[in-house]
This record gives sequence, structure tokens and C-alpha cells, in this order.
Amino acid sequence: MNYGYGAPPAGHPGGYPGGFPGQQQDPLYGYFSAVAGQDGQISAEELQVCLTQANFSGGYKPFNLETCRLMIGMLDRDMSGCMGFNEFKELWAVINGWKQHFMSIDKDMSGTVDPQEMNQAVTSMGYRLSPQAMNCIVKRYSTQGKITFDDYVACCVKLRSLTDIFRRRDQAQQGVASFQYDDFIQCTMST
Repeated sequence: MNYGYGAPPAGHPGGYPGGFPGQQQDPLYGYFSAVAGQDGQISAEELQVCLTQANFSGGYKPFNLETCRLMIGMLDRDMSGCMGFNEFKELWAVINGWKQHFMSIDKDMSGTVDPQEMNQAVTSMGYRLSPQAMNCIVKRYSTQGKITFDDYVACCVKLRSLTDIFRRRDQAQQGVASFQYDDFIQCTMST
């Protein structure tokens, strides 16, 4: 049964079956529960369906599955590989913010950003990266010099996740962190 944003089904307190008190009132909960299934969690595949239905990437084009995995990994505090409703709500807000930011730097409204616009975006988010680091980002996330919203989100997730990991290990907040090799691999592979 797919309820979407419509009227809540009759016979369930708060409108939707399952969940926790307070969640049933949230307008996103109906959307979440429509794709989450019985386990009350969203997998990368289910997130891809959800974001496609919401038309986040434009033209009802599906988000790349790897981008969906990255998004789940960014907020997956219990390391389940899925996200619950509160994580979903947080992600929804973050994606909306990134969408607004993307649209504000896409001056020609082409649906893509060029390397100069991407540099502007990264800088305006507070990252101070060398030209060499920005070049790596552009090469990794662009196709023929253009970065789509999907790739922009993947880049934002990577930057946020790797920065969070680095900050936790940079005890003195001096821009220096030490990693054991295995720890480094775990950190980079889990983002």
C-alpha cells in the first residue's frame, strides 16, 4: 500500500501504522513508511526510489546508487547500512539545503555546475582547499567539465564525512591527524 502525502489511512492513531509516538504527525513519515517497508529502515535501494519519486535530481532521473550509499553512510550512526526515520529526516533537510545551494551557484540554470562554480560552492561551505585538491574534486565528480546535482551531492557527502572523521582525530585542531593504516582504510571505505 502506498500512502504518499495523501490523507492518512483510517484506523491508525496518528494516521500511519507502526513507528514511534510523534513520528506519525510528521508529513515526511508517510513518505518514509511508503518506501521503508516492514523493517522501518531505508536501504540504499529504497532511498534511491524515494529520492527519484521526490525528483531531487531533476527529470525523475534516479540518483546513482553509490551516492545513496554515501548518503546513508554519512548518517548511519548505528552502522546498520540503513537509515531510520530520524536519519531520513536529517538527510531530507541536508539534501534540501544542498539543492538550494546548488541552484544558487548554477547561474545559467543548466542543471550542472562548472569547475569555477564548484570552487565557489566548496569555498562558500567553509572548506579551504588547495587548487590541487579542487582539481582532484573536479576530475572525480565531473563529466566533460560539468558536475550534475547527483555528483555534487556525492562530493558534499564525501567532503562532510571525511572532514568529520579528520576533525575527530585532529585533537589539537591544527589541521594534522594521525591514522593507523587500518583505521585510515576503515575511515575512507566507510564514507
